[in-house]
Amino acid sequence: MFGAKMTAATGLRHQQFRLDTIANNIANANTTGFRGSRVDFKDAMYLTGMVPGTARSPEGNQQRGHGVLVAATTMDFRSGSLLVTDRDLDFAVAGNGFFTLGDLDGNLFYTRNGAFDISVEDEGRFIVNANGLYLLDTNGERIMVPDNAQTISVDHAGTMRFFHHEDEFGLEEPVTIAIYMFRNKMGLYAAGDGVFTETVASGERFPADGEIVQGAVEGSNVNLSEQMTLMIRTQRAFQLVSRALTTADEMEALANNMRR
Repeated sequence: MFGAKMTAATGLRHQQFRLDTIANNIANANTTGFRGSRVDFKDAMYLTGMVPGTARSPEGNQQRGHGVLVAATTMDFRSGSLLVTDRDLDFAVAGNGFFTLGDLDGNLFYTRNGAFDISVEDEGRFIVNANGLYLLDTNGERIMVPDNAQTISVDHAGTMRFFHHEDEFGLEEPVTIAIYMFRNKMGLYAAGDGVFTETVASGERFPADGEIVQGAVEGSNVNLSEQMTLMIRTQRAFQLVSRALTTADEMEALANNMRR
């Protein structure tokens, strides 16, 4: 009976983990650039036992499982719908690719959240995200906005130009927003706040073929109907495992209370 309790306990623990993941997906259904996750399971180790008094053979093998384990938490990188904002500093990637961000220490980050703003610093005005990470160009440099720029224009290739109302040809030289892709997106490390970092599993980055859309951001790719359905299924599985645990406890109590 102790083995039955431990097996049921693995089911309770990991179904709870799945419920937590679903809850996180639902909570971020309106988060810009959010990528949903799913939990994949696998069998726990099996114990091989043989029927006493019989020859060792496949027919006499009595395998006993030990429950379930989490195999992986897989990120869903399907594109979300584009939400039109008409802001000059809102960008979305149509197709493959991630915006490249950097901090002052030289660390690189990648995101699909294209909601940016301007940070006024001693060195100049830079385009940053909500957490202060700098948007980088194809040269790996922070994109600086001229002081007298009043309008920012970005075409589908990511070329950014700055305009003053009195200068129809643009100010300074245009820059190109860097967007990159990875061989294995599933291998990216989720650093929080909608940003990812490169890992050995993701492979090295390479230029992406996606197009940039100005005046729009990419919404979450969470499908609420799918998540609600999955939540109900997970709750039913949790209830079933709870019943198995209760049954094992009742059987053990019956054995303990037996009298000769």
